[in-house]
Amino acid sequence: MKSTPLFVALLFTLLLLAVGTLATPKESDYPIKVQVTSSQYAAYPDSQSQVLVVITDGKRYSLAGPTGDGLLALGGYKAKLVSDVHKNTYEFTREYEFQFPDGKTRRFTVTGQSD
Repeated sequence: MKSTPLFVALLFTLLLLAVGTLATPKESDYPIKVQVTSSQYAAYPDSQSQVLVVITDGKRYSLAGPTGDGLLALGGYKAKLVSDVHKNTYEFTREYEFQFPDGKTRRFTVTGQSD
């Protein structure tokens, strides 16, 4: 009977490791390459947002999202499309999630597009 607490502790540890592995985003989950060409803050009366100009799949978009710990550096990032809604043929809403080199993620909403 003394081995039961050891077995329960081992089982609990294995479950925690499995959950941690499932929660960690994988690099393959972020197949889109995004090139950030402009990064700035936009101040509003009650909040502040980070505004990015990016190029992905040959298209230029403006994105807005949380400021994080500082201004996002220019360069290439991995991303995934988390929302892409087309209610008709002429309008859309889209949201990307970026994965940073340290594994952290942040979501940005498309707020504009240009040629």
